[in-house]
Amino acid sequence: MGIKEKIPFYDSAVIPYHVGKAALFGALKGFPAKRMKIIGVTGTNGKTTTSFMIWKMLNEAGRKAGVMTTVGWGVDEIHEQMEHMTTVDVRLLNERIKKIADAGAEYLVLELTSHALAQHRDLGVQIDIAVMTNVTHEHLDYHKTFERYRDAKRKLFKKARYGVINADDPSAGYFESDVEKYITYGIKYGDLRAEKVKLRPDGVEYSLSDGLKVKTRIAGKFNVSNSLACVAVGRRLGLSDKEITDGIYALTEVEGRMVKIDEGQSFTAIMDYAHTPDAFEKLLPDMKKATEGRLIVMFGSAGGRRDPSKRKPMGEIAGKYADVVVLTEEDDRDTPGEEILEMIAEGARESGKKDDKDLFKVLDRPKAILECCKMAKKGDTVLFLGKGNEKTIERADGAHAYYELDEIKKALKKIA
Repeated sequence: MGIKEKIPFYDSAVIPYHVGKAALFGALKGFPAKRMKIIGVTGTNGKTTTSFMIWKMLNEAGRKAGVMTTVGWGVDEIHEQMEHMTTVDVRLLNERIKKIADAGAEYLVLELTSHALAQHRDLGVQIDIAVMTNVTHEHLDYHKTFERYRDAKRKLFKKARYGVINADDPSAGYFESDVEKYITYGIKYGDLRAEKVKLRPDGVEYSLSDGLKVKTRIAGKFNVSNSLACVAVGRRLGLSDKEITDGIYALTEVEGRMVKIDEGQSFTAIMDYAHTPDAFEKLLPDMKKATEGRLIVMFGSAGGRRDPSKRKPMGEIAGKYADVVVLTEEDDRDTPGEEILEMIAEGARESGKKDDKDLFKVLDRPKAILECCKMAKKGDTVLFLGKGNEKTIERADGAHAYYELDEIKKALKKIA
């Protein structure tokens, strides 16, 4: 007889606490999610943009919908999310769901993280449609293994009535096994496949095999996948093809995602939330192709107990595609910033970058932004990555007020 494996503390103590807390606050608010049809969106990258696309599509089609994401929540008016997390604490989660239901929303598009699903913050929230954007390297500081991270996201599909799954993702089969009815989408594989993809500076366009033509006004090849998921949701809910395509095209931007900043400078400045190796691999090759001059990329990696294993791969990818790499702070918390930057720099050097030639370390983020703007010339593209819409930056002494967009605008005005 073998030795029985111990139940981890994570499961035996922490999870019952979260379940009880979720049940309590759900009951206090009367489980408000039951009053709406819930579309849950999970994945490593693309959750926020996909959520806003679905929300916009539904409202443009006359289906009143609310949305709760990393950057904001609401129905007709989007309230800024100040909390430094995607799916908020269960008390606040239920309060906001109730406000959205009270506003008369028929649908709620709810962005759900692996943390939220592992902690059962969605208890009492029936999922009508579950959407998986992708599952890549992220949050191993919390989940410890990729398998636990992936399986936390699978919880959403185990309770869903219908699934929308990215067939291009290697984990797609796991999600397919978790839900009885589903549709897949993708660029290479899937029931809904994008063909004749065209990447433009101001968006993407493509056709489906059945002839439907889709255009977005948000750039980046990854928005082909995001909009395909939106098409799948729209068709499941009975929207016409015109309502689907008009709704996708109506979304002009998502705060902190591929935001172009124009203060009259001669180069292109873009702010984005990309902060994982997978996001870099999807974003940087396209931006390199679309750039006439040099591609300058500025980023860091979170400290504290956040996953350090993604730092070197991010450096390798940036070093491969960017002409100039500038490393800086990104919520270093109690980890020495120099230590984080050196781990990233190791990867960039392996891709051929050399210190003080095309690889720079500027620990202070506002100074790094200014240095990027100073070195940029006509035809260059500068990507400011990792912070996006966040309103604070976390250092060893705590959180400080910080908004990347404001800092970029200040820097651009200084060099004017």
